[in-house]
Amino acid sequence: MIALIAVTHVVVSHLAVGGGLFLVLTERKAHRDKDNSLLAYTKSHTWFFVLLTMVFGGVSGVGIWFIISLINPAATSMLIHNFVFGWAIEWVFFLGEIVALLIYYYRFDKMSPRNHMILGWLYFIFAWLSLFVINGILGFMLTPGKWMATGNFWHGFFNPSFLPSLIFRSCIALIFAGVFGLITGAFRKVAAERQKILMYCAKWMYYPMFVLVLAGIYYTQIVPAESFGNLFHYNADGALWKNVLLVCSVLLFVLGFGTLFKMPKGVQRVGAFVLVLIAFGWMAGFEYMREIARKPYVLYENMYSNSIKPEDIASLNENGLLSQAGWTTVKETTPENQLAAGAEIFRLQCHSCHTIDGYKQIRSRTALLTERGIEAQLTGQGKINTYMPPFVGTDKEKKALAAYIAREIHGKEPVVRKIYKPQQEDPVIPPFDNINDEYVLLAWNDLGMHCISDNEKYWSFLPPANTLYAQLVKRGEQPQVITQGIKIEYEIQGEYLHPEDYSMFWDYDKPIFGVDFPEGSGLAGKRVVDVMNSHEKHFSAEYIPVVPYRSDGKFNPYPIFTVKAIDEKSGEVLATTGVVAPTSTEMGCRNCHGGEWRVNNTSGIADETAINILKVHDRMNGTTLLIDAENGQPRLCQSCHEDPAVGAPGKPTVLNFSTAIHGFHANYLTGLDEESCNLCHPSMKGGNTECFRGRHTTNELHCTECHGKIEDHALGLLKHEMDIYREPAFRLAKNIQPRLASDFKSVNSRMPWMMEPDCRTCHKNYDIKTDGYMGNSYNKWVPGGSALYRNRSDDMGMMCSSCHGSTHAIYPATNIYSNMRDNIQPLQYQMKLGPVGMRNNCAVCHQKEMPYNGHHRNMKTNKLNDLSFH
Repeated sequence: MIALIAVTHVVVSHLAVGGGLFLVLTERKAHRDKDNSLLAYTKSHTWFFVLLTMVFGGVSGVGIWFIISLINPAATSMLIHNFVFGWAIEWVFFLGEIVALLIYYYRFDKMSPRNHMILGWLYFIFAWLSLFVINGILGFMLTPGKWMATGNFWHGFFNPSFLPSLIFRSCIALIFAGVFGLITGAFRKVAAERQKILMYCAKWMYYPMFVLVLAGIYYTQIVPAESFGNLFHYNADGALWKNVLLVCSVLLFVLGFGTLFKMPKGVQRVGAFVLVLIAFGWMAGFEYMREIARKPYVLYENMYSNSIKPEDIASLNENGLLSQAGWTTVKETTPENQLAAGAEIFRLQCHSCHTIDGYKQIRSRTALLTERGIEAQLTGQGKINTYMPPFVGTDKEKKALAAYIAREIHGKEPVVRKIYKPQQEDPVIPPFDNINDEYVLLAWNDLGMHCISDNEKYWSFLPPANTLYAQLVKRGEQPQVITQGIKIEYEIQGEYLHPEDYSMFWDYDKPIFGVDFPEGSGLAGKRVVDVMNSHEKHFSAEYIPVVPYRSDGKFNPYPIFTVKAIDEKSGEVLATTGVVAPTSTEMGCRNCHGGEWRVNNTSGIADETAINILKVHDRMNGTTLLIDAENGQPRLCQSCHEDPAVGAPGKPTVLNFSTAIHGFHANYLTGLDEESCNLCHPSMKGGNTECFRGRHTTNELHCTECHGKIEDHALGLLKHEMDIYREPAFRLAKNIQPRLASDFKSVNSRMPWMMEPDCRTCHKNYDIKTDGYMGNSYNKWVPGGSALYRNRSDDMGMMCSSCHGSTHAIYPATNIYSNMRDNIQPLQYQMKLGPVGMRNNCAVCHQKEMPYNGHHRNMKTNKLNDLSFH
């Protein structure tokens, strides 16, 4: 309603300004040229002008006041009170317009030309001064400038956009004078007279246009940078009205040339009305863009579009929106009235911009989200997409609004999380003769958990790709790490032998990775039964395509590999062990983005979830990923996003993958501690994986003690991208506040996967007993990949993981599928749960007890308690 009334009135009001100058200069030209036909045209046009600007314009102006006072009384009141004397002066000017124009028309042939034109000039001066005053107030709504600090009338009135806006609108007024002059000109009966007037009007349309373009460029330089970004890049509405303005500008310019050529009068009359309609469209485009540039404010930086003032947010967040709202009977949120409270919060905060099913309907905008996802959206509202105001209120009120939208508007049932109870499966512990066996074979997975995105039909960022390491130690008083003359074979347990039957990886490997891999073969050519590659001090098999789905229909993310060391000459098996290759498809995207589990209601990203994510990505980034996928061309996320984990270079201006994911979601999952990790990663207690299962979890440590809260974690990644000036990082980081670091300056930048926490941050001198436990290792990163725990070795060539186990599964590890599963080697070689060689058990490799700390300090003093084991 505001747009319908305002655009109509604004067109007419600009015509009232430019048309006044048009009248007096046309009359002057008629007298100077002694052109009676032009004078007659001026008189007839004056009558049309009076009816359109004075009568219709006056009524529509009152209509604007009426509608804005209904829609946003707070903003209307603020403008009236702050600019009361400005409005009073404008009304004096408007009264001068009325008097001058009425006398000008009714005394057209009854006064001397000189005196009559004085009235015309007075009308134009009063009309332009009205524009002068209103322009100052309109400019204030977008660029309040110093007024925010001083509250001074003149600082608000002569705001930064006052001058460019005044020039711009004055040019519009002159152009519209020419456009509307075509209406009366096209109805002149004499063809020659008609053509002369149309050509005269065309000059009014074209001459100001050159100044208009320069003023428009000046205008865009004054608009706040954030508003400019929202208008031209981030707010989808901006693209529509930008195109409307552009198309109408071109049409106005091109079709206006038609007035210069002789055409049938019918064509000229229709053309005149078409140009007027284009002028209305042009004005709608400009005014909508100006309104959009102000978002999320109705009065920039002073009042949000829902009438909430920024300075009131802290109080409303602490004490609640409902308790301080004047127009609601629901004053608090309780379990019994949660949906009713949510409906009131929607009316108070959302309804000024969104209806349920009509204008900017909320139903379609939240259809892809779960109730938890809507809550996350409310948490992040106004942080990345800053054209929306932030949600204001307590956490209970936020949950009430999310529940109302999900349950009442969408009819969705609240999600009840099921506790997964896996079937216990104890592995077979390979035999080891401590007296007679010559070799100790140690094997481990390079990561505590490898996650699989598991729906390559739409996109992929984590294909099936586990990496196993192994070290073979020849026992003796001086044990040796053996890598020559032997081969290390591995074989997965029988239920996992055919991953190609349970993964789409091989169906879409060509469009995603550019290679058509043989079925069952991984990214590096390895299969689930194969031979490891030899290196200087260890063996490895990279990117084995392991999946957690089995031939017996069960889900188990901890398949076991049997690993054998074999003499290459004799074929003799020198040592055998078992190792878990943790791999899970319990990715939590569905918690916010909707959809069910893809496989057996247990795990995997469903089509609905994948589609919803691509829709959001395409909408926010201008990509066409969903269309590409539906046309058989799904994409690897790292084809655009750099990722050191897989060696993907990405695109220079695009954030690396981990930063893009965490930097974005940190805005939406603030204040959640480890829950923010569990929502996405397969680490949730009661989930079907519980991947964080090492010694640290039994000490009640969580993800956040090492990686930081999600805000801190994201800021470290974003700071690295800011250091190399990747622009999106600045936008994502702007509204994230660190929780463990004292401030953003204190956050140390880091490259994902390459710069992680170091064990020695907490284990000072390798012992938490002597120097004390440091509490957390956040913000203390190793300098690069070679210094990571999973890549590090001691001076004797033994890798840390060979004795202590995989990251996130440090011995002794718990496992919901069987505590034996992650502890095969400690049980095999020492029948104790803990690091291999614990409690002075050096004889595992040395065949005797050692009197000194060999591999690292404090080995002899480490008194690690056994883990209770069943």
